[in-house]
Amino acid sequence: MKLLTTSSFVLLGSSLQNVNAFTPNAMHRRRFGGVTHTSKASYTALYMGTKVGIFFGTSTGSTADVADLLYEQFGDDIASEPIEIDTIQGSVAKIFEQYGALVVGTPTWNTGADSERSGTGWDEIYYGEMQDLNLVGKKVAVFGLGDQVSYAENYADASGELYDVFEGLGCQMIGHTSQDGYEHEASKAIKGDKFCGLLCDAVNQEELTEDRVVQWVAQLKEEGILDGSSSATPEVAAAPAPTAADEINVVKELEEQSRILDENIMTHSGLKNDSDSFTPHHNPVTGRTMWTSADGRTCYYTVDAPKVGTKFSP
Repeated sequence: MKLLTTSSFVLLGSSLQNVNAFTPNAMHRRRFGGVTHTSKASYTALYMGTKVGIFFGTSTGSTADVADLLYEQFGDDIASEPIEIDTIQGSVAKIFEQYGALVVGTPTWNTGADSERSGTGWDEIYYGEMQDLNLVGKKVAVFGLGDQVSYAENYADASGELYDVFEGLGCQMIGHTSQDGYEHEASKAIKGDKFCGLLCDAVNQEELTEDRVVQWVAQLKEEGILDGSSSATPEVAAAPAPTAADEINVVKELEEQSRILDENIMTHSGLKNDSDSFTPHHNPVTGRTMWTSADGRTCYYTVDAPKVGTKFSP
């Protein structure tokens, strides 16, 4: 029996409180992956995906200080509180994907080394965990610290390696700055005729750091760091178009749920009394049959044509 409607529904009470789960639309969403709501966690992910993530490695705290200045200049409505890279090893991919753009910083300690020049947690993930990241197209800006007097030929070298790793992952690198105003002789942080990002010197030019931060943040905004900040927003994949076989399965499922509902109706409405005989009234135009009780107070519908001259007792 394919139950379409019945006045007996009012008798079911809590037994059919989830009846909406059996509707074609609800069943289609379950079967074909449609999205019906956004959870609180999803809203959080959407919100975080519009922010700039600030990540740094540090040994003495100077790089952390610059990261704090960057955070203050961006504002907490735009940037995250700075995160030390050591604290997220093993979860880098999960953390990075929460942000639409990244600002990453490092000091330089292993001066002159060919690789792993930062002396921080960055060295532990450059050629391991980070190589599995999917950051193609994400906007990334680099900042770094070094001593341009004592290490004039290797000033802020580690910033160059940090830049190279992210660029190698397909990121869109922004935030290059002029070499004017510095006293270095050479640096692996030079790309073309500019530094790969914001370079600060807490030893020899500490008084210039704050102004450099202000100017650099303004530059990043002009270069569109905020325009690309939605790239990490979770996207809902389009539901695949249902095939003929899928549609047939949906119909079968609907029929089964109709059968279950019919049994519930009969059980909870007290209509299993043999004295409550129902008489069919078939409409050949619509193909539907209305079944009425002997007292005419209860009815329900089916889509199966009745056998002529028969009565039905549910």
